[in-house]
Amino acid sequence: MMVYENDNFKMKLDYKKIHIGNLIRGEVNASKIENDRICSFMNCNEKEIEEMYQAKDLPTNVLLKWCKLLEYDFFRIYSQHLILFSAPKSNIADGRENKSALPSFRKNLYTKELIKFVLELIQTGEKTKEQIIEEYRIPKNTLLK
Repeated sequence: MMVYENDNFKMKLDYKKIHIGNLIRGEVNASKIENDRICSFMNCNEKEIEEMYQAKDLPTNVLLKWCKLLEYDFFRIYSQHLILFSAPKSNIADGRENKSALPSFRKNLYTKELIKFVLELIQTGEKTKEQIIEEYRIPKNTLLK
């Protein structure tokens, strides 16, 4: 669990249980954007905005609008979830290469929050470096840096 901080806002961010509406509300409060501007940008009313704050998840097109309005990449939170909690993917299945039309990303994203999380695990003794390398599939050289 990470502590998500902004200048005027602090909350715990659990990468296992992402509640995107709460995170958006926190960022709106921190950035002090007026409801009129939000409603105009999102093309909806205050009731619909409040429903979005209550939502555990949102459609990607709506989340993309929030990212643009708040100038924050909320999709990265989901990327961190994938890095921490998804099973490793094998590129070769049954002796054949997996050919996907989707782009292939060579490197994982390690945000400041994730780096802080991993360092806290090591400093508190909750996990060893070897456990972190094994469980989160972070390369040894990357962890040592």
